[in-house]
Amino acid sequence: MEFYCRMNFLVEGVLLYLLLNGVANAGINKHPCDFPAIFNFGDSNSDTGGWSAAFGQAGPPHGESYFHGPAGRYCDGRLVIDFIAQSLGLPFLSPFLDALGSNFTHGANFATAGSTIRPLHQSGVSPFSLNVQWYQFSDFHHRVQTILDKTDEDGVVKKMAPKVEDFARGLYTFDIGQNDLTAGLFQNLTVDEVKESVPDIVGQFKTVIKEIYDDGGRAFWIHNTGPFGCLPYVLDRQLITAGQVDKHGCVGPYNELARYFNHRLKETVDQLREDLPKAAITYVDVYSVKYALITKATRYGFVHPLRSCCGHGGKYNYNMNIGCGGKVKVNGEDILVGKACDDPTVMINWDGVHYTEAANKWIFDQIVSGSFSDPPTPIGFACRKQY
Repeated sequence: MEFYCRMNFLVEGVLLYLLLNGVANAGINKHPCDFPAIFNFGDSNSDTGGWSAAFGQAGPPHGESYFHGPAGRYCDGRLVIDFIAQSLGLPFLSPFLDALGSNFTHGANFATAGSTIRPLHQSGVSPFSLNVQWYQFSDFHHRVQTILDKTDEDGVVKKMAPKVEDFARGLYTFDIGQNDLTAGLFQNLTVDEVKESVPDIVGQFKTVIKEIYDDGGRAFWIHNTGPFGCLPYVLDRQLITAGQVDKHGCVGPYNELARYFNHRLKETVDQLREDLPKAAITYVDVYSVKYALITKATRYGFVHPLRSCCGHGGKYNYNMNIGCGGKVKVNGEDILVGKACDDPTVMINWDGVHYTEAANKWIFDQIVSGSFSDPPTPIGFACRKQY
């Protein structure tokens, strides 16, 4: 009897040790990939200052909620990419195009507002299409390698640039494609005509992913596109019939176009997994997250899901000619009319095009665990191939 008591005590002790050790390791391994850097590609949904550096600052009231002033973002505060960086213990990403105050030690942001996957001569939107962002990244990568291979007596470059090995260990994030679709609609193409361009769009996306892989990238976190048929800048600008509007006030055919793009993007990701055996590629369904937020806004503490917080006039508080922060002249004096709402924390849409910080935080909270990913991989595990 005494033997069994001792054995039970020993077993219980071992189990307690394993339990405590597991708890400790769980804390240590919260982010087992230990990403040293993020390299981001995209449009205004993740632009932290690229467009502002190239063409002038996104003025107030942008940035007011978190940065207390303009910070290069078309938002009242942080974007999803900001929350991703914070969750991985990294600083906010500096925009590659910004020459002042940038620090690229933990990566760089190549995303720029208005960017498309297809180049300017095809999309007619932005000079900083995805292939141009890749050219910038490739040049950045090789220049860092070249400079660090040389003597850096003052250590200036080392203090401002990623380590050479960080390009292989970093996380490559993508959020782009929406502007390719809306550009066609704004050029008066039909939904079916825009659909015809989707295979080429995802084909060009595939090419860039392969180029980055050949350059050493291994961990990819790819967002699909959101339900742009629920955004004020589309609802206000396009001629829409009553039969096209769903029960939530969104344009059904436009959201169906987004879903079609996402379907083809997912097929492309599946093919990339076969073509790139050393890559870990996570496909993130932000469409479902954003659509749930918009269509069930009150459940999640938000109001007026189809109205912008910052804007002027109309059903959606949006006017393409007088945007967020816009002014009009009255008796020779500039009068601010594109004002922000009193409480952005309960609004989903910021300026008719982009989401508020509160909405971005909610979206991030849904995707960070991998619940909306294929495979269902938490972002801290995105370096691990699980398919």
